Amino acid sequence: MSIVLKLKKSDYDKMLKHCKDGLPNESCGLLAGTVEGEVKTVTKIYLLTNIDASNEHFSMDPKEQFAALKDARANGVEIIGNFHSHPESPSRPSEEDKRLAYDPSIEYLILSLQEADNPVLKAFGIDKDKNVTIHEIQYI
Repeated sequence: MSIVLKLKKSDYDKMLKHCKDGLPNESCGLLAGTVEGEVKTVTKIYLLTNIDASNEHFSMDPKEQFAALKDARANGVEIIGNFHSHPESPSRPSEEDKRLAYDPSIEYLILSLQEADNPVLKAFGIDKDKNVTIHEIQYI
């Protein structure tokens, strides 16, 4: 059985707006929700600041990360993934993305804005050996 990520269309729209507003730089954020077996359901997204202000890499603002973690805990959910945009490249993990993927239990979402009128969001699992698997996204 494979992992399925359930995402509200409204949360996708928020993520897309955040990433488009951040252009030409990469944008990033965290996903909170629940995990039931192979199904991960996003219940809240946190739009964070890319403190690198770069179009090739990102670093999440540590204060915002901590606030998101506290908020998720207060709401009885956990951080189940993160997302970032690729303004000029496809929706697949770069070597740097793989190197920085420190938690094999979470989802890594990449939103490619390479084609302005055709954004592509994909979810990936990255294991401790840096092997990448594509996970299904179901919009709810």
